[in-house]
Amino acid sequence: MHAFFHAVSVFGQELADVGWTFLGLALLLHVVKLMLRAVAWRSILVAAYPTHTIRLRTTLGAYVAGVGVNSIAPARSGDLVKLYLVRARIPGAKIATLAPTLIAETAFDAVVAGGLMIWALVIGVLPARQVYENLPAVEWRFFFRHVEATGIVIGVALVAAVVGVFWAKGHIERFFDRIRQGFAVFAQPRRLLLGVVVPQAISWVLRIATLYCFLRAFHIQASIHYALLAQVVDSLATLFPATPGGAGTKQGLIVYVFRGKAVSTAALLAFSVGMNIAIVICNVVLGLVALGLMARTLSWRALFPEQPADEEPASA
Repeated sequence: MHAFFHAVSVFGQELADVGWTFLGLALLLHVVKLMLRAVAWRSILVAAYPTHTIRLRTTLGAYVAGVGVNSIAPARSGDLVKLYLVRARIPGAKIATLAPTLIAETAFDAVVAGGLMIWALVIGVLPARQVYENLPAVEWRFFFRHVEATGIVIGVALVAAVVGVFWAKGHIERFFDRIRQGFAVFAQPRRLLLGVVVPQAISWVLRIATLYCFLRAFHIQASIHYALLAQVVDSLATLFPATPGGAGTKQGLIVYVFRGKAVSTAALLAFSVGMNIAIVICNVVLGLVALGLMARTLSWRALFPEQPADEEPASA
C-alpha cells in the first residue's frame, strides 16, 4: 500500500495536467463495457434457467452493483451481492447453480488474459525467473520420517471419505446437478458464441480502448502496445485481490512492467492511481444507484435480511 499512497501524492501533483476529454471518453467506454458484460451474464443465466424470464435490467443492475462493491472491498466480495440480487429475482434459484454462472462468465476472460500473459512472458516484461525462484517449496521429509503415523492418518481420512460419500450420495448428486445447470450454456454452442463470446470479445476491445484513452488523458505515449501492457498489469493485480481495486499492487507492477520504456516513473504512477481512482468512483456511483434501485437500500446489513423459509423471492 506504500506504493499506492506515494502514487496518490504524485497524482495530486499531476492533476492539473489531466486531459479531461480523454478521461471522460475512457469512463464512457468503461460503462459500455460493463453493459456488455451484463449481456453475456444474462445469456448464461438464461441457459441455466430456460423456463424463467430474466430481464437484462436485472442482470445489469446486479452486475454493476457487484462491480461497485468489488471496487471498495477485497476478495471479490461484490460477487456475493451479484448472487443475492439475481437470486431474489429468479424464483427457486439456488446458489449452487448461480455461482457457476459467474465462473462461466469469466471463462473467456481467462483465455484472453492467459494469452496476454503468455505474450508478456515472451517479450520478457514479466519477472518469470524471479517468481519461480521464490515459490515456496513443500517440505516432504517430515512425512517420510513418520511413515506409520502418516499411513494411519491417510487411512482414516480415506475411510471417512468413503463413508461420507455413501452417506451423502443423494445430496452430492443433486448438488452436482445444480452445478452442471450453471454451466448449461457450454452445451448450447449458438448461445455461447452469440450471447457470451461476441459481447465479451467486444468488451475486451473496449477495455483496451479504455486504457488507451487513460494513457492519453495522463499524457503518456498512447499505443496499442502500451495499452496491452497496462492490461497485463490489471490482470496480474486481479489474480491477487488482497486490496480493493488492486490498490498498491498495480502501482508496483506497472513500474516494473514499463521498465526500460520512455516513460517517467512519476507519469506512470499518476496514470495508474488516476485511472484507479476514476474507475473506482465510477463503479461505486453506478453500484450505489443499482443497489438502491434493486434492493431499495444502501445498507449492507439490510441487504441480507432474515427471511422466513416459506417466503418466495420477489420477481423482477
